[in-house]
Amino acid sequence: MSNSRSNTALSLPASGLAGLRDNWRNDAMSGFLVFLIALPLCLGIAMASGFPPMAGIISAMIGGLVVSRLSGSYVTINGPAAGLIVVILDAVQEMGQGDAMAGYRYTLAAIVVASLLQIAMGLLKAGRLSAFFPSSVVHGMLAAIGIIIMAKQIHTLLGVKPDAPTLLQTIGKIPASFIDLNPEVAVIGGLGVAILVVWSFIRNRYLKMIPAPILVVLLGVGLGQYFDLDHEHIYMFLPDDPHLPHHEFTVGPKFLVAIPDNFLAGFYFPDFSMMGTLLFWENVITICLVGSLESLLSAAAVDKLDPYKRYSDLNRDITAVGVGNFLSGMVGGLPMIAEIVRSSANINNGARTGWANFFHGGFLLLFVGLFPNLIHEIPLSALAALLVFTGFKLASPREFLKMQAIGWGQFVVFIITIGGVLATDLLIGVAIGMVAEFLVHVLRSVNWSEVLRLYFRVDDLGNGVYRISVDGAAFFANFLSLKSELAALPERKKLIFDLSEAETIDHTVMEFIHHYCEDYRRRGGQCEIHGLHRHKASSQHPLAARRRVQDRDNDADGDQQFSRI
Repeated sequence: MSNSRSNTALSLPASGLAGLRDNWRNDAMSGFLVFLIALPLCLGIAMASGFPPMAGIISAMIGGLVVSRLSGSYVTINGPAAGLIVVILDAVQEMGQGDAMAGYRYTLAAIVVASLLQIAMGLLKAGRLSAFFPSSVVHGMLAAIGIIIMAKQIHTLLGVKPDAPTLLQTIGKIPASFIDLNPEVAVIGGLGVAILVVWSFIRNRYLKMIPAPILVVLLGVGLGQYFDLDHEHIYMFLPDDPHLPHHEFTVGPKFLVAIPDNFLAGFYFPDFSMMGTLLFWENVITICLVGSLESLLSAAAVDKLDPYKRYSDLNRDITAVGVGNFLSGMVGGLPMIAEIVRSSANINNGARTGWANFFHGGFLLLFVGLFPNLIHEIPLSALAALLVFTGFKLASPREFLKMQAIGWGQFVVFIITIGGVLATDLLIGVAIGMVAEFLVHVLRSVNWSEVLRLYFRVDDLGNGVYRISVDGAAFFANFLSLKSELAALPERKKLIFDLSEAETIDHTVMEFIHHYCEDYRRRGGQCEIHGLHRHKASSQHPLAARRRVQDRDNDADGDQQFSRI
């Protein structure tokens, strides 16, 4: 069956060199604007990850110049992402054992090996495996990453380096850092956060064309010059009462980004000498799984924003990202994903093809090659402001309220995942979250003979109508076969999901069916959901988990009932 994607509203831009010829003006302008956003974020993410600042630039350059030519997506921007900060920083610290450079080079080796696994995943068409992870666990993982980013970067924003070897101690030191803050450094960071908050409320489309991150950086550079951060010196705050102690603060180049003057001096090579250790392979698996999952989820989310309604080949996309990560790890760069924030900006700026990603990488290469001294003038607290704001968006109160609205079962899994990640690490925390999800299903009395296999069938009813009937327990661990079958259905038909015989339907499956129906309708088809009237939802949320309570034998008109999601 055909699985081609079509568009009903706009004529599709050409691809390849023809796409470059027809759309280079739009794509070059969008690539330039995305470059302005990417430059400070790449620097900040690299430094927060325990890598040299150039590592983030290297990753984004390869993501633009190389991955854009191999990718199965159209308007995504590839580069380093905040979601990988925790993974990479942990790898550097665990494998380096106090030696930052050794940990950096060992982590580069782990990135290279993880990239080979990503390439294999793409070639084996494992892109659909992203559906195996429950939605509440994924959201919990991202929220935990946001909390960790904020906890670590608040200290940099305030100009303080706490003595806190563990994450929980780092969080506990936040009040002390506010008390001991370096005023000049904190002013730069605080005003940066203020700009980002104010800019998030601005709706004027002309003002919104100015990237907020570049405003934060420009203000930071200006204040850095005013406070003379280029030269180390001490300044004092003298109280009005001479009997009270005065406060001395030191500022200098250590509060600025440090990159080599020679572009080629920013490249480093991996050290594979730890390949025989369990710790090395633990980090390889974590980098591969978290990076692949984030990239697949981001690429799928970006597809929903594409005005041309194109859909990425996720298997090809993960293969291309794997190739990019291999090259990036070999020369000293961070791992990359399909990054959703920069991709959203790319779409809003009028990008039409993957050449916008290419131009974004090219502008980064030109800027770093020609103006490295300008990068050195960026204060670290300005970059920390960008990361604190990014972390807050990942773990905002809105995310907690959204999960609570879906149902207490999903909210509990969400909170357990966050706690598991904060108390252990990402991989173990996600595993704890998945165990919690299974326990939630135990409490709902799932028939465990149906757990490993989802019973369904697809019937062609004629006249372009297909019925998808689901029986038994439908939840995150067993619906991959259904997802594959749906991907093979023809376009522009009428699909009827008959869920009347499903004993239980979890939130992950409900969310998947919801998004699938939205996408199918957007491509010109019809999609209906039948049988939900037989089920009791765990909350008022339309995508809440459901359990059948109505007796099928007493439901005379059940086949005529349906609800639209």
